Amino acid sequence: MDIELTASMMCADYGHLEQEVKELDEGGIDSFHIDIMDGRYVPNYAMSLNDMRYIATATSRPLDVHLMIEHPNNRIGLFLSNLRQGDTVYIHPEAEYHPSTTLQSIINAGMIPGIAVNPGTSVETVMEMLRIVKKVLVMSVNPGNAGQMFLPYVGKKITKLLALKEDMDFEIYWDGACGADKIMEFAPKGVKGFVLGTTLLFGKDLPYGETLDNIRKLKF
Repeated sequence: MDIELTASMMCADYGHLEQEVKELDEGGIDSFHIDIMDGRYVPNYAMSLNDMRYIATATSRPLDVHLMIEHPNNRIGLFLSNLRQGDTVYIHPEAEYHPSTTLQSIINAGMIPGIAVNPGTSVETVMEMLRIVKKVLVMSVNPGNAGQMFLPYVGKKITKLLALKEDMDFEIYWDGACGADKIMEFAPKGVKGFVLGTTLLFGKDLPYGETLDNIRKLKF
């Protein structure tokens, strides 16, 4: 089964960021997940525009930019001008007055539009946007910090989205507390990709390439 694996770069070793990107790239990661936090939409600061810009120049692989910021439309041009066509940009619908306007800006720039759905956000409240976006990032933890516990009721939300994805033409991605058990359960059901952080990828004693190979060899 063909799944997409993306590295959560907020979990990387920033003392050796160039080496981290190189080893992930050579190890076969599919894309680099960039978490941008403003300290307002979520109670934390994470990666910055400069971090994103550097990683965009250090790899030819796609970037998945997750904007956890208030009113992203006010600054969307700053991010889009430093990305490449084919990169993905996720916004949180609750963070914007008119999220469809922001999504259209992402589309016009040649990027892949996505929304991130928090654990407390119902599918019904984002239904109209599901026809606009190509990717839905389902948060299995509350956004803002790495290493949180999985919230089990998120599984029912994924079931609802799986029933809609063919008709509305979007793919589903998993973000947060992603262990091998979650990939083995949800990949066969139709979840396309998984964001890998400290649970499976970072802070282990194995080379990234070996870890990624082991994940791809899981029995679905």
